[in-house]
Amino acid sequence: MSALYVISGISQLKTIWNFPLLFLVILSATGCIWVEYHRPRWLFYILKPLTMVLIILVPLLGGQEWTIYKSMIILGLIFSLAGDVFLMLPSDRFLLGLTAFLATHLCYIWAFSSKINALNWLPLLPLISIGALLAYSFSPDLGKLKIPAYLYTGMILGMFWLAWTRFIQESDIENMLVFLGAGLFVISDLILAVVRFKVGFKQDRIIILGTYFTAQWLIASSAGFLV
Repeated sequence: MSALYVISGISQLKTIWNFPLLFLVILSATGCIWVEYHRPRWLFYILKPLTMVLIILVPLLGGQEWTIYKSMIILGLIFSLAGDVFLMLPSDRFLLGLTAFLATHLCYIWAFSSKINALNWLPLLPLISIGALLAYSFSPDLGKLKIPAYLYTGMILGMFWLAWTRFIQESDIENMLVFLGAGLFVISDLILAVVRFKVGFKQDRIIILGTYFTAQWLIASSAGFLV
């Protein structure tokens, strides 16, 4: 009986913790975006990984049972944290960052596919068209990164396809979070590619980081139900 009281108390603690954690995620993400445009730069090096650490706490403190889905989401978030660190270093670690995010999408693909009863091929048609258009548009600018970039594009679009398939299969809250999160992840990376290989614009960091952190929080919430 005492064990049941302990479990009940932990569950209530997690529920109480939801709103402070969401507030901390928003506060850290907002601060990260703000220092990107202002300074000091060292604060950005703290706030960007801190925001991801807080997002990782979402499924860790969430009420869902520990499943392969939850495990892969947490592992994907950890790889994202590593990718963020590589990409924000003063020296160019773009390939290492790309590799870390490839691992992230592999984890998300594993997680999303674990809850799909049957694949839906219809969403692949627009996604393949988008992939082909991106490959054609960015090919002259990629240089030695052409193969890794193509691989990454295929991986993230594949991740979004599975998220879309899940949402078509069952339009519940968890699948809606996954679908929206995966879509925002694609948008964030697309704008990041435009800025890196084409041309930047004044509000690019707001959009890139805003969509990225929101995407990760939505996907993390699908394994933690902190909404």
